[in-house]
Amino acid sequence: MRHSKLLLLLALAACSADSVPATLDPVAREYVVLTLRMGHHDPAYVDAWYGPDSLKARADADTLPLGVIRASAESLSTVLASVPLPAGDSLVAMRHRYLRAQLGALVAKARMLGGERFTFDEEARALYGVTPPAYDDANFDRALARLDSLLPGAGTLAERYQAFRTTVEIPSPLVDTVFKTAIASCRARTLEQMTLPAGERFDLEYVTGTSWNAYNWYKGNAVSLIQVNIDFPIPVDRAVDLACHEGYPGHHVYNASLEQRLVRDLGWVEMTVYPLFSPQSFIAEGTANYGIEMVFPGAARVAYERDSLFPLAGIDPALAEQNAAVRDVMLGLNHARNEVARRYLDGAIDSAAAIAAMERYWLQSSDQAAKTLRFIQDYRSYVINYNLGRDLAGAWIERESGGTETGRWAALTALLSSPRLAGDLTEN
Repeated sequence: MRHSKLLLLLALAACSADSVPATLDPVAREYVVLTLRMGHHDPAYVDAWYGPDSLKARADADTLPLGVIRASAESLSTVLASVPLPAGDSLVAMRHRYLRAQLGALVAKARMLGGERFTFDEEARALYGVTPPAYDDANFDRALARLDSLLPGAGTLAERYQAFRTTVEIPSPLVDTVFKTAIASCRARTLEQMTLPAGERFDLEYVTGTSWNAYNWYKGNAVSLIQVNIDFPIPVDRAVDLACHEGYPGHHVYNASLEQRLVRDLGWVEMTVYPLFSPQSFIAEGTANYGIEMVFPGAARVAYERDSLFPLAGIDPALAEQNAAVRDVMLGLNHARNEVARRYLDGAIDSAAAIAAMERYWLQSSDQAAKTLRFIQDYRSYVINYNLGRDLAGAWIERESGGTETGRWAALTALLSSPRLAGDLTEN
């Protein structure tokens, strides 16, 4: 950041509490430019961008060294630390905390790209604002014992699990039909509870060769591109998982809601850029995963899959109940990926041991486990956002709901359209 510009920001920071919203605007613009410049060093860093061309032009005019980006972000954080907050304005306070947290994560990412080593837990705190709990193997062994009782027969548990999942796999020619049906149902159920921005829509593509199962690329103007990786087997219940997670009320709704309320209504330019390795992802992934439970609570999901998707995919509907019970156990085993990632990234195990652990505790084939390891290598501690994010987002929604379905959706809507962070989801 040029010296004169920093002086201007420091002068703005000295303004009274009454002018805080205006004071945050120039900080937000500099944050956007720095985030885009970080994208020059890591192509995966900027997940979405739909902001002013002038800021993109500034970012692209020169490629700053990582050290300069880090120092500039630290200077902006210093500016924010001196900004007085108005009493009683919770949204402005959230904006202030959000900008500081996002800048802190940007500093941490610059340090990482510069060669500094973080432990798994240090990285999770620095990038996502939360320390993931540790689970010992006994916790997963208990879950495997429950799964063993659900899948009797000959062969190892992994073999029986893989064989069962094969029986509920969508035949390739029917994948598109089943997915589009699931997405339409998730959208209709979401619209019963939420008002979405006018003209919102998505495009759906099928891809190969990526380390992820599916992805939402938000384009702005309430439009998303949803891609599904067909390299991975697609059991029928993954249609609901991905339709909710990537679409409704997941990433598509989250990004469109932020754009409508914070960008269009309030003019917050910082929300036009989404850095993937940042606290925002904890909320994005957590709400996207808990959104599945919101759209299809309890037995409603089993009934929908049994009566609609199983027949559509040509799969025996009698398997739906057993499949749901297996899925519930596997939900708890999701934390196994965190433990494998922690041990692998901290150097406690090598790649062969990490693959073996995924085969044991996630019951993956060797090929699937290798793809999971590739994801861990690419995205590192990001894995915590899916399961720990779901746990904390769900707990917050239930506490805020007042015990009613209307209250649950009101809480989710508030979470999807505000700059809340992981720390806002924990009980005081």
